[in-house]
Amino acid sequence: MRCIGEGVGVVDRYIQVSHEPAHDLGGLLPVTHACILYAMRVVSLAVYVPVPYAAQRLATLGAHVTAVEPPGGDPMATWCPGYYAELRGGQHVRRLDLKTADGRAAFAELLSQADLLLTSFRLSALRLLGLDWERLTVDYPRLSHVALVGAAATDDERPTHDLMLQAWAGLVSPPRLPSTLIADLAAGEQIVSTGLSLLLGDRPGFACVSLEDAVKPFAAPLRHGLTTPGAMLGGGLQSYRLYRASDGWIAVAAIEPRFWSALVGALGEGLADAFAAAPALYWEEWAAERDIPIAAVRVTA
Repeated sequence: MRCIGEGVGVVDRYIQVSHEPAHDLGGLLPVTHACILYAMRVVSLAVYVPVPYAAQRLATLGAHVTAVEPPGGDPMATWCPGYYAELRGGQHVRRLDLKTADGRAAFAELLSQADLLLTSFRLSALRLLGLDWERLTVDYPRLSHVALVGAAATDDERPTHDLMLQAWAGLVSPPRLPSTLIADLAAGEQIVSTGLSLLLGDRPGFACVSLEDAVKPFAAPLRHGLTTPGAMLGGGLQSYRLYRASDGWIAVAAIEPRFWSALVGALGEGLADAFAAAPALYWEEWAAERDIPIAAVRVTA
């Protein structure tokens, strides 16, 4: 399993992403978002993507979220500042060194007021920090805890990251790396749903979310042969595949008979030749006017 994270401050700040709406109540509650978690307090003890993503989602639901980082900060702030700001949006960020008495005292104060703790440590590391559930439930009776692990069903101490899990699930096509972090984001969503069930339940509790389990459903279409090359949703249907345009590619998803009839009725059977004659964005706009599901393929540098 993988529970990333180390000791975590002395810096205290609130991050508000530029594309978020105005905030009231001291900048903690997004005015235009659902507020089902208003007055709930969440402490996030993790870096990188899965837990910060989940914490940000809980913040949009009205929770007061404090993200605790190690003294050196979250590596994501250096690797990808824009995404880091998005992941920390709507949260207070503190840097605490849990190896020091002052850092542990400050963290204990946060937990004493919190309803939910999110972590991304190995369970053995949590025990060393005194944050195992057996101790938490005694020291903080109102607190629930969701722990991100790597592979709870097989080895919850195994180091695990998104790339290795996508490779294990058959979602990597070498030599290209995955375009997005499926396992991380899937785990983040599971952390959100698990956290909500604890926060809105009858009593506090503890739960693990596994990166390995989170990625499995995303590999199911491939595992069952639905999206393998040449399969029904793997290019075997003319109505559901990629076509070359004059300047790139378009994605045609006219799988329903009415969409397919409208497309063939307008362009005839020679779709490849027709699409190759105009730019991708032209076909996207053309299709939108006719209520046909076609999109230009955006390529991110």
